[in-house]
Amino acid sequence: MAVEQADTGAAVQQYIMHHVTDSHEWSLPFVRLELPGPLTNHAIMLFMGGLILVALFGLFYRRGALVPHGLSNLLEVFVLFIRDQIAIPSLGDADGRKLTPLFCSFFFFILCFNLMGLFPAFSSATGDISVTAALAVVTLGFMIFGGIYKNGLLGFIKCFLPHGVPVPLLFLLGPIEFIGLIVRSAALAIRLFANMLAGHIVIFALLGLVVMFGWVALPAVILTIGIYFLEMFICFLQAYIFTLLSAIFMGQLYHPEH
Repeated sequence: MAVEQADTGAAVQQYIMHHVTDSHEWSLPFVRLELPGPLTNHAIMLFMGGLILVALFGLFYRRGALVPHGLSNLLEVFVLFIRDQIAIPSLGDADGRKLTPLFCSFFFFILCFNLMGLFPAFSSATGDISVTAALAVVTLGFMIFGGIYKNGLLGFIKCFLPHGVPVPLLFLLGPIEFIGLIVRSAALAIRLFANMLAGHIVIFALLGLVVMFGWVALPAVILTIGIYFLEMFICFLQAYIFTLLSAIFMGQLYHPEH
């Protein structure tokens, strides 16, 4: 009996890891598709998510309507929230309005892929560190090159040199501050990746208890449903946190005097 449970547990663990990691297989209900060449499961998710976003803003969003309603009204609520509560408070009115499209792209991109991972036929591309790292690199690029464009190279360097500190200490604090810039960007990638990956592992692990122990573990399904709805909230929360922190980090370099 113990050997059988160990084998079942190993099979459950293998299934969980297959679902949450990138692979060259796309598991649909009752069928598995082998993906050709370098094409991977998460690459398919990125392509499909891109099509969903294009459909939302290119087809269903009515720009010419004087009074938006339905889906257009819902999308505008999110856009205005990002502009007025994230971009402008972090970067000021002028820079905040200019960079609102970037932050909207961050938010809807991450939210779309987070929610896709909650459907059985899909997987969460944001549970892949390479995807979240790419997003963090975009933020880092805007932090560095945007800061240089805004303040000049000398002004950008001064952002890492605290005022009123003795000159010998600047040779120590300057590199530490610059390393902190890289660490903040890395934290963006790890935070999003870890939260989405952990949520999916917990859901599948609880369902795996039913596979291993049968009807005795059936109450775990109720707990799984609760965590599933919590995951829906986390999908929105993580998209918001990544967007907010990106705006704050950019604002620190665009307007170091504040």
